[in-house]
Amino acid sequence: MNMVISLLRSLLFSTVLSFVVPIFAVGGVFATLCTVSYVPGIASVGQIGASSIVGFLSVFGSGYPIQGILIIGGTFAVAGSLFDLFNFYVNQGSRGH
Repeated sequence: MNMVISLLRSLLFSTVLSFVVPIFAVGGVFATLCTVSYVPGIASVGQIGASSIVGFLSVFGSGYPIQGILIIGGTFAVAGSLFDLFNFYVNQGSRGH
């Protein structure tokens, strides 16, 4: 029973972390570009970059950038949970159970 609880705790942690990291990464880049767009001289770089990120996210979200980042986060969460399950399976076999 302790092994099942350990698996579920690890699976939950890896899934949540895999969901949150791409959202924070894309959000951080977007926030940086929006902040740069207020700096004279390089404002165009920030504006073009921010609009490019919104366009990229809109592709994945069927026209909605928020939905796009949630789709990307969900995909990363599924991939992270599959990696965690694979790791659990490999470690199970190496312990002889």
